[in-house]
Amino acid sequence: MIRQPSDVQTKAKKIRMLIAGYPGIGKTTLGLSAPRALHIDIDAGIDRIEPRYRRPYIQPKTYQEVLDDLVPENLIDFDTLVFDTGGKLLDLMKPWAIKNDPKNGKRDGSLSLQGYGAVGREFTRLMDYCHYTLDKHFVVLFHAVEDKDGENTRLRLMIEGGTKNTVWIPMDLGGFLEMQGNDRTLGLSNCERYFAKGTRGINGLLKIPELHDGDPNNYLTRLFERYAQKEEADAKLLAADQEAYEAAMKRGNEIIHAVSDADSANLNMNLFKKIKHSLSSERELKVAWNRRIKDLGIVFSVEKGCYINAEGGDAHEKTQ
Repeated sequence: MIRQPSDVQTKAKKIRMLIAGYPGIGKTTLGLSAPRALHIDIDAGIDRIEPRYRRPYIQPKTYQEVLDDLVPENLIDFDTLVFDTGGKLLDLMKPWAIKNDPKNGKRDGSLSLQGYGAVGREFTRLMDYCHYTLDKHFVVLFHAVEDKDGENTRLRLMIEGGTKNTVWIPMDLGGFLEMQGNDRTLGLSNCERYFAKGTRGINGLLKIPELHDGDPNNYLTRLFERYAQKEEADAKLLAADQEAYEAAMKRGNEIIHAVSDADSANLNMNLFKKIKHSLSSERELKVAWNRRIKDLGIVFSVEKGCYINAEGGDAHEKTQ
């Protein structure tokens, strides 16, 4: 079914984010600045976070524990799920995938090529579950490593195999946390150094402020609010476009229904051209106009510059 852009429901949309960076750069603290965060501490690193920035947490030892903990009744008090780290989450998925299907593993216990595909699909399924079913924001943290590409040094996610590409698919925002001089920055636009992802006007190089005593750890909360405000503004714009579309369609159909022969087609043609269009109204009304003309057995005479009856009878001339 063809739908209009204004049908997109975005006002309450939850945000899906990936943050990568070197160990110790502050990924976890930044991730926990998201609204009402639950810390899924697969990396067992909560003791490395300053106590004032810690949030409620779980420390699953198996992937099944992750699935058991992430159920609606456990998450009433949380708006954001922070996976720390995504690499460790993928590691937990490996024995789970092999247990589900022995073909996903090799004799030495490592993943087969099929297994990597299964883990990648399960990662996407879990992210979709968190987003659509649980209706939560989520932030997935990854360690980053440098990779030499000729003379250039690039940053990439510390993930094995093709899964490093799969994890980007569900994300709305994603980038690398780095030090630029004395500033900590989050890059959300593609560049020669790394792949990144920005949407809703949130892109480029964001400076992450240093936290001092008494400062609230709420950077991502404020960033998510900006994202929501942009969504709301876009929704209002689409609503205005939809209103203009409906007005154009109403006026166009009134004119088309007034056409009954070549004379009335010529009389109404200029009115039809003056309609103020929005969205797909021009294309849709042109199709409806041409169908009406065809059904009435009318053709346009280029020589006369007007519509005439198909059998050759003249009509009052009007410029097309």
